[in-house]
Amino acid sequence: MQQDNAAKASALENVQSAHANDLLLPPEAKSGECYARVWVPAKYKDVSKQVLVKEASERVEVVPAKYDWGTETVLVKEASSRLETVPAVYGTEQETILVREAQRVWKTDIGKNAAPASDELLAAAAKHGINLDAAKPGMCFHEHYHPAEYTTETKQVLVSDADAALAVNEAKYRWVEKRVMVKEPSFRMEEVPAQYEWVEEKVVDEPAHTIWKKGEGPIQKIDEATGEIMCLVEVPATYKTLRKRVEKSAATTRRIEIPAEYETVKVRELVADASESKREIPATYKTVEITKKISDNEFLWHEVHDMSESRQTRTGNKICLTEIPAEYKTVTRKVVKTPATTRKVEIPAETKTMKVRKMMSEPQEKRIAIPAEYKTITERQLEKEGFMEWRSILCKTNMTDARITQIQEALARAGYNPGPIDGVVGAETIAAVNAFQKAKGLPVDRYLNIQTLDALGVAAK
Repeated sequence: MQQDNAAKASALENVQSAHANDLLLPPEAKSGECYARVWVPAKYKDVSKQVLVKEASERVEVVPAKYDWGTETVLVKEASSRLETVPAVYGTEQETILVREAQRVWKTDIGKNAAPASDELLAAAAKHGINLDAAKPGMCFHEHYHPAEYTTETKQVLVSDADAALAVNEAKYRWVEKRVMVKEPSFRMEEVPAQYEWVEEKVVDEPAHTIWKKGEGPIQKIDEATGEIMCLVEVPATYKTLRKRVEKSAATTRRIEIPAEYETVKVRELVADASESKREIPATYKTVEITKKISDNEFLWHEVHDMSESRQTRTGNKICLTEIPAEYKTVTRKVVKTPATTRKVEIPAETKTMKVRKMMSEPQEKRIAIPAEYKTITERQLEKEGFMEWRSILCKTNMTDARITQIQEALARAGYNPGPIDGVVGAETIAAVNAFQKAKGLPVDRYLNIQTLDALGVAAK
């Protein structure tokens, strides 16, 4: 069992060793070509960066309050009023009243002295189809006459309207002392400046990165050929310290109160308003007699101009409708045109002019912004990390004097001086190769790589 385990461990070690050797060989290598493992350095770029060295702040300026002396009117005696009696204004009015209504009377003739027609005559006229009610004064009929009946009534007529008598009670006053403000309360503003402090801040000057360096130690054997030991070394970031001024507490203001000032003055004050009292005076009336009709006249007869009947059929009893006009009486009475009242007389207030100091504008604060300050620094940033790669090169195995001569001649044709064309790779030849590589954008190193030969038009074999 122990022998089996040992055999397995030995087999695993051989596999791992072979895999490690594969990683050290260039990929897709071609027969007859030589390769060198080269380090392509990292690429960096410089980036400008704004760094805050002093924060934005503000300062406060105080604009003081403005005052001015002026005059103020102070009340020393309040306005009041008193009542005066305005007597009533009377007049007379005349009124015509009906004492006897107009009446229509049927008579035996239209003349003034004609005798009244009897009821029998009126009844006879109505029997013969006469509408006596539709008759008009001046119309005559043949009929009997029945006089109207009347009655006498008494009526109360207004002679004097109801009235009222007014009396005035004077207002009452008293003297009191009053505290009057002569200077308003105000305030002033004091400036409290901002406070600052200095702080330090570390910023990155160059970020951390890695580089390949040649290792020191034994040369590793690769199929009897020699190689190089390369080490990936981490270079820590470098920093620099910036000192900046920052605001510790902002500028502000403090409000100082200034109390008001007062003065005592004597003032006349109203205790009770003026008032009025009223006494009622009743209306007066007069009694008059009025005659009213209680029954109408009745007529029954034939109109004299009605020719529907012949003259031979008339009875000879002629009646005519006459009108006695109504009787009126003029009554004079006393009436109130304007009732008695009171008039309020205003008593103006009494004032005193005093000199006072007034605030015309309040104190204010004015904030002025102080912008932040920045400093531009250059920061080196990694654009592309360095890496190792295999490159096909000319070495002792495939480098002949004839091929070196071809390379030197191709460089000379391209305008690059390789020095003496002698088939020897010297310092001048390598300098011309490097200048050609830079011009063509090819990798620049100490090797003659296959890419450079292809660009020069020289065959690698």
